[in-house]
Amino acid sequence: MEFLENLGEILLYNPERPMLFNSGVFVIFFSVFIVIYTLIYKKKLLNAVYVVIFSMFFYYKSSGIYFFLLVLTTITDFSFAWFLHKTEKKFWRVFWMILGVIPSLGLLGYFKYTNFLLFNWELISGNNFQPLDIFLPVGISFYTFQSVSYVLDVYWKKLKPTKSMLDYAFFLSFFPQLVAGPIVKAHHFLPQLEKIPKVDKQAVYSGMWLIMLGLFKKAVIADYIAQYNDLIFASPDTYNGFENIMAIYGYTLQIYLDFSGYSDMAIGFGRVMGYDLGVNFQLPYQAQNITDFWRRWHISLSTWLRDYLYIPLGGNKKGKFRTYLNNMITMLLGGLWHGANWKFVFWGAMHGVGLAIHKSTKKLLDKLPNIFPTKFISWFITFHFVIFLWIFFRAADIERVETISVTENGVTTEMVQNVKIDAFVVSWMMIKQVFTDFDITFAKHFWDARMLWVILVVIGFLMHTVPLKWLDKISDTFVKSPYIVKIIMFTILLQIVVQLQNQDVQPFIYFQF
Repeated sequence: MEFLENLGEILLYNPERPMLFNSGVFVIFFSVFIVIYTLIYKKKLLNAVYVVIFSMFFYYKSSGIYFFLLVLTTITDFSFAWFLHKTEKKFWRVFWMILGVIPSLGLLGYFKYTNFLLFNWELISGNNFQPLDIFLPVGISFYTFQSVSYVLDVYWKKLKPTKSMLDYAFFLSFFPQLVAGPIVKAHHFLPQLEKIPKVDKQAVYSGMWLIMLGLFKKAVIADYIAQYNDLIFASPDTYNGFENIMAIYGYTLQIYLDFSGYSDMAIGFGRVMGYDLGVNFQLPYQAQNITDFWRRWHISLSTWLRDYLYIPLGGNKKGKFRTYLNNMITMLLGGLWHGANWKFVFWGAMHGVGLAIHKSTKKLLDKLPNIFPTKFISWFITFHFVIFLWIFFRAADIERVETISVTENGVTTEMVQNVKIDAFVVSWMMIKQVFTDFDITFAKHFWDARMLWVILVVIGFLMHTVPLKWLDKISDTFVKSPYIVKIIMFTILLQIVVQLQNQDVQPFIYFQF
């Protein structure tokens, strides 16, 4: 009986412990999976069935019964794309395209934005808002965008639909990128399924390097520095300006290492299996303008928004005003994609403003001398513009218990009440503390109290200063290193993870999006 209970714990979904890349349960499952995979990956049909079953199981362990939504999306979008492909009549092509796109976006809208819309409607109407009990399925934002891009590519005749629903299920549910990206486009991934995966030493060892790098970013640095960041963001006005600005810089590093760490692991797992998932980050904090930042940050999302929203809106082909308007619409929706909250709309809108300003001044900026002082100033302004907006991105509503004095008929009574402070107010609290209560002499005390935090933050930012070509050389060095060196490095990494980890495995930030 105990054996069956333990087996059920392993095989059944537990909402308190969803399967994550950085969890021991995933390590066990993947170890078993990859052993069998190496024996069958050359047999196309068997391999496809095996990977799809494991991917569906992985999604079930991550999101529970909502994996049926993934199955439904797979069946409907595959079918509608084929109906679309089989007709040349404009009416029916539009009809099948709408049937392929609207249900997927409708499901995403229902799970992600229903309470947001109801709350704002109730705010306008003055009624009492009671949120619906809606759980956001993990990864729905990512696989929905993949399915929509597939249908639209078939509609625009950029892609012929795959003849096999199994291959489409493989593309949509492929577990490394399923729950938090990268958002892989069909025209990039589906052709890879037509041939036997190339699993050689270069692919396997470079994939292992990315997995180790991602684990180091996420489990060693991001999770550790998050503890202090969360503390400050939960009550910024109770800490001085120096402590607040440290948390702001800390979160700037945390979100990059957390998300790029996941992407590294996802791409690494795919590469170990012989599949290319593309690139999702290219040292974005090295960008010298906001346009360059979006060419380096979450590349799979920014290119998706460009190809399926910005360009269809007209891109930069319809005059300056329409270009800036299209930029703004794209970034507003990109912000809203991150979450049903006005802070994300503001975050996206400000990035849209930044892109418009850069585009409108580009001719003038291009005339500036290409020397170190100019490049440094450009980088400094861009970096701190991004940091400023991360404050609003991260800040959350906080609740406090406050005591207020109420005077009635000359009698003063103290009352305790719960006070909710909006995320925007929390953001401005932090900014106010930085500019009104900053004391650099506090740095010595901060170093004494949080030396390891400072060291890890410095290491994290130093990792970001490495030129891109160096990263390829480091990866090649690892690939060519003796097997024993690889084992030692992996063992040391695991030991560091164990020493620094929290009691519970920390989810990736982008799981909530």
